[in-house]
Amino acid sequence: MKKNIHPTYYPDAQVICACGNTWRTGSTVKLIRTDVCSNCHPFYTGEQRIVDTEGQVDRFYKKLQVRQQYIQDKETRQTARISPERPVEELELSERATEALIKAGLTRVGMIMIKLSEGESTLLAIDGFGRKALADLKKRLRQFGYIMPESVGEITV
Repeated sequence: MKKNIHPTYYPDAQVICACGNTWRTGSTVKLIRTDVCSNCHPFYTGEQRIVDTEGQVDRFYKKLQVRQQYIQDKETRQTARISPERPVEELELSERATEALIKAGLTRVGMIMIKLSEGESTLLAIDGFGRKALADLKKRLRQFGYIMPESVGEITV
């Protein structure tokens, strides 16, 4: 064997655990510090605890929390998207149709849906609101995800 290439061997190296347990062993390092030993490891003690020296569990919980927040935000957006309290202006109908609906007192989508359930003729009776506006209104409501009342049929322009 070559001379002077091997590390120094310490037959009485001391090992110190985070729990306070110490013992001696042979090693190339004089002092060894460890986080877990046979006195405190969950496998040997039967204690239910998570040994996480690199923060993997914390990172997992952060990812899980971000995912849950994303799902909650998505549900909130979907609920807001089909809310009956949505203003008529957000439907982006023609200016004339929007003004006719507001003038008739239909300022929210929920009010329009009630009128639609009574029949298309109730909306067509509004001054300044015609068949084209009704077709555009139904198209926009479907795009937003609103479910049309059963009494509403397909309209042709």
